[in-house]
Amino acid sequence: MKFSVDVLGVFLKIVIRINKEQFAPLVVSTLFILLTSILAHCARRLVQSLVRDPFVRLLCEEAIAAAELCGCCFELIVVADNFGVATYAVYLFALTIWWSLNWGEATACPYTHIEDVIEGRGDVRKALMKTWAELGGGMLVFKYVQMYWALEIADTHKDKAVEDCSADLQVPVLYGALVEGIATCLCRLASRALGDINPRFATGIDAFVGTSLVVAAFDYSGGYFNPVLATSLKAGCHGHTLSEFATVYWAGACAGSILSVYLYKLRAVQEYVRGTTEVNGDSIWAGKED
Repeated sequence: MKFSVDVLGVFLKIVIRINKEQFAPLVVSTLFILLTSILAHCARRLVQSLVRDPFVRLLCEEAIAAAELCGCCFELIVVADNFGVATYAVYLFALTIWWSLNWGEATACPYTHIEDVIEGRGDVRKALMKTWAELGGGMLVFKYVQMYWALEIADTHKDKAVEDCSADLQVPVLYGALVEGIATCLCRLASRALGDINPRFATGIDAFVGTSLVVAAFDYSGGYFNPVLATSLKAGCHGHTLSEFATVYWAGACAGSILSVYLYKLRAVQEYVRGTTEVNGDSIWAGKED
């Protein structure tokens, strides 16, 4: 804890020394994202060294991962609003690779635990506990974000700490649920296939697929594909009721995830993934280098 406070103190001293009006807003956002990632990495290492029980350690790691995810994405909203979706996509792509390499078994996403239950790799009680840990991390991190925004180091943060949020849903509720569900299903299918095929640069390919789908859905539902992330960033915002929010971002995403489990088991999909489908006489994955 003391180390985290020291890091935050040094960071703030560096920022405050620079003239607020001349400090590039994008650099401010970048530094905040870097700080959030570093603090989460340190917290993760601390938990790994202090917590001995594997499941309790995983719960802590889920909470940390969710806090890191939501903390960074709060700032990515600022990036998207002020510097465009293309800049947002570059940051999201890089962060997705970072998260894949550093989170270990944590996912910060509740429907992955539903998938584990369906496939017999987990039980309902543990799935619920992981989900609550993720929700706790995702909701609590806003106070940290709010503290940073309240400094108003950049014009892009002016009044952000106190302003009311608005919904990203730009289409009717059922359409939004379909967008979140279909995109989540495609994301999960791609991740499963890449995990089995294990091509070179699988992490980068997975990040590219996920980022592309987020960008594609951005102007429709916001492209969250994660109930915890959506809850942290948009639950209670103006523009949708709580039931509409749950339908789009919880029911839609979870339904897409569950559908991906069963679609992936289809014979045609399995044959494609395992390279038994031939194109021009050669396996489509023949000669693949890991």
